Amino acid sequence: MNSKRTLEDNLFILGSIFLGISIVAGALFTYVLLPHISLPDCVLYTYFGLYCPGCGGTRAVISLLHGHLFTSLWQHPLVPYSAFLYGAFMVTHALARLTHNRYFHGLKFRNWYLYVAIGIVGVNWILKNILLLCWGIEI
Repeated sequence: MNSKRTLEDNLFILGSIFLGISIVAGALFTYVLLPHISLPDCVLYTYFGLYCPGCGGTRAVISLLHGHLFTSLWQHPLVPYSAFLYGAFMVTHALARLTHNRYFHGLKFRNWYLYVAIGIVGVNWILKNILLLCWGIEI
């Protein structure tokens, strides 16, 4: 048996830990903290009237968790993209482990996933600010 861990093995372990922490932290945030606090406004938008590259991310996560995929895509397309990649990676690796790589092989990490994510953030940021500045459309 090969005991050497691959990058994908380490990412699967980290992804599993992330999922567990996210469930606990999300429940605490939603049911304990959120009723007693208000989320701050974006500093860049407040002072300069422009969206930052991350504007809409929190709303996109909430929309996605409520099952509103298209709303999430509109608010910040990086969120559904990341959720899809995370889900595909975790499911394929779980199936690969359950079948001992007989029927399934886990999704491999590729650098271009990150380049696409950076492109999504950049295009989203530019388009949101063009819509805001030229037509006054707030996202």
